[in-house]
Parts: sequence; C-alpha cells; structure tokens
Amino acid sequence: MSTKKDKFTLQDKIYMKFAINLAKTNDGITEPNPSVGCLVTKKNKIISYGVTSVNGRPHAETVALRKNRKNIAGSTVYLTLEPCSHYGLTPPCTNALIKAKVNKVIYSLNDIDSRSANRAKKILKSNNILSKSGLLLKETKKLYKQYIYTKRNKLPYVTGKLACSSNLYILKNRSFITNEHSRKISHLLRFKNQGLLTSYKTINSDNPKLTCRLNGLEKFSPTIIILDKDLKIKSNSFILKYKKIKKTIIFHNSNNSLKINHLKKKGIKLIYFKTNKENYFDLKTILKKIYSLGICTLLVEAGKELTVKMISKQLFNQFYLFKGSKVINSSGKIKVFNIKNELDLKFKNKKIIDTYIDKDKLIHYY
Repeated sequence: MSTKKDKFTLQDKIYMKFAINLAKTNDGITEPNPSVGCLVTKKNKIISYGVTSVNGRPHAETVALRKNRKNIAGSTVYLTLEPCSHYGLTPPCTNALIKAKVNKVIYSLNDIDSRSANRAKKILKSNNILSKSGLLLKETKKLYKQYIYTKRNKLPYVTGKLACSSNLYILKNRSFITNEHSRKISHLLRFKNQGLLTSYKTINSDNPKLTCRLNGLEKFSPTIIILDKDLKIKSNSFILKYKKIKKTIIFHNSNNSLKINHLKKKGIKLIYFKTNKENYFDLKTILKKIYSLGICTLLVEAGKELTVKMISKQLFNQFYLFKGSKVINSSGKIKVFNIKNELDLKFKNKKIIDTYIDKDKLIHYY
C-alpha cells in the first residue's frame, strides 16, 4: 500500500526490480546505447517484456511492444531508463508508447543524454499518458554508472587489468601466473568491453590473442587498439594474421610508408596521431579519440610502462589485479609492487575476492 510520502506501491517495486534484472542480462553488449529493461503489465499481470538488443537496436520498448501488440492498449510500462524522445537511427520510443495507447509509464532514472533528458513526462502527459520516475533510483544509478560517466565526460569507461605472482612479479613470457578461473574472468572482461587497449611492446613480447574465448561469446571479442608510435609491431604477430579478429586499430606517428601500406593490406585501421613535447602520445587525448570512434567501454591489458602512466594520470575508472598463488624467482622478471601501492593510493574502494577454487586472489579497485 502506498503513502503520500511513497508514490510507488510494493507491486511497482517488484515490477521495476524485474525490469532491472532484464537490463542486466544485456549489460555490456548494447553500446553505444545503455541496456534498458522494459516490463509491460495489465490488470496486475505481466503481458510482455523486452531488453535493448545487441549493439543497441531495437530498443527495449520496441521489443516489448511488438511481442503482444494486440493487448498493449491500457497497460502500464516499467522502464529502467527514461524513454528516448529524439530521432536518431530509430524513431523516439515515446512515439511508440503513444501509438500503442499505453495507460501509464513508470521509469526509474532520467536520461542523461541531452537529446532526451527530462522530456518524456511532458510528451506523455500531452498524450494523456500518466508517467512517474524515481523508482529504485539507487539500483539504476549503479546499473548505469558507466553510461553516466561516458555521457558526461565524452570518454570511455576504462578498466585496467594486470596479473602477477603472489610476490608481485610479472613474467616476460606467455607462461600463466594465475589459475584457470582467473583467466576466465579475464575473458569475461574482454566480453564486457567494446575495446581493448595495449602497446606494441606487449604484442611483440607476448604475442597475445586478446580475444574472448568463452564458449558462445567469441563474437563479442573487443576491437583491439594498439599504441605504436613508430610502427614497431612485428609483422608475424598473431593479431595481424588472425582473420577472425573483427577490427584492429593502431595509433602511430610514423612516416614509414612501406610499413603503413603493409599494415593497411592486412586490414588494419591506422590513425596518425600527434605526440606531445616529450614525444609521447597524450593518453587522455587518445581516450577522447577512442570515444569518438564509438567505443564507450575500454579494457587496458598492457605491460608495466603503460599501466603506470595510466594510473599516474588517473585514467582508470576501475582496476582488477589478479594475484596468482605462485611465488616466482625475481631474476629477469618485472616487479609491480609500486603498481599495487599506487592503486591503493588512487582508489577509494577495493574489494578482495577469493576464487575458492585455488589460492588466487582478485583485488577489485573502484
């Protein structure tokens, strides 16, 4: 039962929780659009539902309204995010709701996109559709944390990742430091991010695949982005030869026409980028360019040098440090003790996660 202070009923909250769980099912695979959950009810029964589709279209409202078109009139629609009211690659969802003759629209969070922000209520009201907002706001703000950040800052949401031994060393070769469970989480991070940033040094020393190799999720491997100022990447690198990698982008500052033509023939997208006074790329400017390419979520898998620079400039939104159970000899290896110290200083929150499968530890900084 609702009160004057609480404009939502217990049933409203249950239905919105359902919509939030729907949104979570496609979270991370709908960029550049956020994953929205939509639930349609009538006479206290669920009659349809939808979630934003892969790559952002069709929208959740469209999916839900199509499923039970004949019975939608007079229904109540629950949405995790304010319905869009602008023309983009698809018509406004407010138009679809009006056309479907729904009776009420309850959504949680106002959209931050300036094209639609705070416009839905007025549009719906003018068409005799009741609307309310703010239901389970704490949960949806958490759900759309990345979306809010990218829209406000015009930068990708950046996740860092590094694996080390229990005594904080990383190897210079491709030997595994962590267990199989930790490695699967790494692949899950690749699935959840549109782009993966690394350096030519990592490519040349490790020759990594950088693809998502979780069964059924291979097609969600990220776009690979490489920082290679002088185009020193080895021509026999796996990522230059593997045809199934959907896209590889290299940022460079080279005039080596022979290497440029060679890479272009392999289907590599080359972006010429200016360097700063110290003859390095400005990393924040690089991130802005990456965002302009439509990449909203970015995973950084690199060696010590690039990772340290990103941490020092506070360019990570979150970081996953995988600590394997092995103790490795320090001879010829790279110590990352200072990286852990910097992460402890730069981030307000951290959570130590036990895998319960082996003795590996995962530290999540956020």
